[in-house]
Amino acid sequence: METGEHVAEATQFELRFSLTQGTFTIAPDVVAAARAVALFGPSGSGKTSILEAIAGLRTPQRGRIAVHRRVLFDTGTRTSVPVRDRHVGYVPQDVLLFPHLNVRKNITYAQRRRPHVDLPDLDRLLGLNSLMDRRVAGLSGGERQRVALARALYSGPDVLLLDEPLAAVDLARRRLILDALIAIRDGLHIPLVYVTHSPDEARAIADYAIVLDEGRVVAAGRPADVLP
Repeated sequence: METGEHVAEATQFELRFSLTQGTFTIAPDVVAAARAVALFGPSGSGKTSILEAIAGLRTPQRGRIAVHRRVLFDTGTRTSVPVRDRHVGYVPQDVLLFPHLNVRKNITYAQRRRPHVDLPDLDRLLGLNSLMDRRVAGLSGGERQRVALARALYSGPDVLLLDEPLAAVDLARRRLILDALIAIRDGLHIPLVYVTHSPDEARAIADYAIVLDEGRVVAAGRPADVLP
């Protein structure tokens, strides 16, 4: 790191809960200070379920979830903040955009709080200027992903949850989106939780990684130390 390089303030993530799905139990027990947390592991290891628990789309049987010391869920105090009040921006694997709206209206539809970034700056950040008046039906997978990311950001989130955001993106566009995510993390000071199968992606975006296998945390720490 060069002298004088700006580093965004770390956010405290507290993920200490138990969530049972049939015979499968996901039980992270992690407290970490990070700008971005990567959830890494094979398919079916519980990565997406952890994102959904943070977002409020799944309810743990017990435990506590807090982001930047704001408690979202705690069975001890009977706290469970409703989904719309959690102030999270969630970009799932299966991007769901409104087919009857153009890109601009898809993005602005999600606004509930004052955005962290104005729409023209958001357009430039994600390379959306030429897409704003297009219908979403004709967009590529990478374009749809960038629109979904813009929509999540325009909602004014306190944390951004990303489920394999580069899975449908061609190689030429992956660097653009990674650079945009780093700018969001450091320039807009929005912490990230990032699901990926790629250790290279995790190392590029995260300063803390949680490695999962069948719902268990098998390693946690600096990506350089715990990722293959």
